[in-house]
Amino acid sequence: MNSSTSSGAPPRLHRSLGVVDGVALAASSTAATTSVGIGMGALAATVGLHAPAILLVAFLPILGIATAYARLNRSEPNMGSGYVWVGKSIGPWLGFLTGWVTLVGTVIFMAYTSAVTGSVVLQFANKAGLHELLGIGLDPNSTALSTVLGLGVLAAVTVTAVTGVRHATRFQTWLLVFEYAVLLVFCGWAIVTGEHAFDWSWFDPFAIGDGTAFAQGLVLAVFFFWGWDAAFSVTEETKDTRDVGRGGFIALFTMLAIFLYGSVAFQREFSLTELIEQGPQGLTYLGEQLASEPWATLPLLALMCSAVASLQSSVIPTARGLHAMGRDRTMGPLWTRISPRYGSPAAGTVAVMAIAAVVALLALAIPKLNEMILAAVNSIGLIVALYYGLTALACAVRFRSDLRTAPGQAVRSVLAPGLSGIALLCIGGYLGHSYFTMSDHFELSPDNGWFMLAVPSSVVASGLVMAAWAKYRRRSPYFEKRGFSLAAPESTR
Repeated sequence: MNSSTSSGAPPRLHRSLGVVDGVALAASSTAATTSVGIGMGALAATVGLHAPAILLVAFLPILGIATAYARLNRSEPNMGSGYVWVGKSIGPWLGFLTGWVTLVGTVIFMAYTSAVTGSVVLQFANKAGLHELLGIGLDPNSTALSTVLGLGVLAAVTVTAVTGVRHATRFQTWLLVFEYAVLLVFCGWAIVTGEHAFDWSWFDPFAIGDGTAFAQGLVLAVFFFWGWDAAFSVTEETKDTRDVGRGGFIALFTMLAIFLYGSVAFQREFSLTELIEQGPQGLTYLGEQLASEPWATLPLLALMCSAVASLQSSVIPTARGLHAMGRDRTMGPLWTRISPRYGSPAAGTVAVMAIAAVVALLALAIPKLNEMILAAVNSIGLIVALYYGLTALACAVRFRSDLRTAPGQAVRSVLAPGLSGIALLCIGGYLGHSYFTMSDHFELSPDNGWFMLAVPSSVVASGLVMAAWAKYRRRSPYFEKRGFSLAAPESTR
């Protein structure tokens, strides 16, 4: 793919996005419908009927992290976000690690979500009366068929991401409108007609009792909110960089409202036993309980739209994060190529899709990899806590002089980010210790504590290896001890 224009000037990212595009990208990446639809059972299994409480508690540090992102973005808008900010404020090794764990966690999520998306599409086909096509049985429980179909969906959304992020965000906006309308109607229906009485104790975090359950629930709730920061990956493609922060905050508060609304609705309609038993089928089961066909299929369709949007919104920030790393020569030149036609990192976007596809396909060749991917997804919460925490601390370190010069500003630039970052890192450390002590042997199983801890540990270890390669082999200026010179964003060259 050519990386230069006919005039010899390097192509640049197109600045065409506004606040609505940022909201669409952040909301799609967070995938509220998917989180509510398949995650409420897991949350119930961890904290019982106190999902609303743990979601509210998790929102507090997430709000502090969002404040840090917005403040850092105003100071230095860069698609590398935490990778750049942590590298400059705390140190290049931790900065590279921040970027690396973000990218690897997202790729793992894409590989897993591809198969989930394929399974949801097959479920919808069955609901529509299509059980066989070209002699092939359309079984939603077929891992091979679900994976292949999901990769087809991944390839399709990658095409829209390549042709320009504005086209992608417009597509995501329409998906969001539909899925939120369905979610609001069915959850509202459940709140009104549910047989289980509303209880204010659902919002009491102190009623959880068990410290390990609280930590596990908190990390899982943080994973629910994960994705709002995708808006900051397109800061160099936004007309006004302040729109990025606005979009992120709007999406974040919208997610909080939807999560609380959904959790109360599920607990009004289902008993704790039903919540846990239904697990990933929670939203489709809700539709079947409340409505007859064809209306009962709408929640499944909304879930499919959410999964598709989530896949697309994962490709976009991952490619841009790698582009920022490529500019600093911490990663290879492939990631720096900008399409002259579309003004997007097209080559990197396709490469990210290919890597996620390889990981997904390996699940078909290695019997235990399906469980490994599931465990990895369960462990992503620890990875998210790590890079969110480091980015928040970077904000507190960078603007620490505000404590003397601007005490009012310091609450938003130092205190809130610093306390939020420390809280997430402490919770992650506590949960990591719990994983280590919950098992006495290693086993490739999502229920094995040593394996659950090994997944994020392996991601961190591989990040340190890649950082060493970038420093000593690539001789990246990112690692220079004095005033290391990060490449200027394309838009400012």
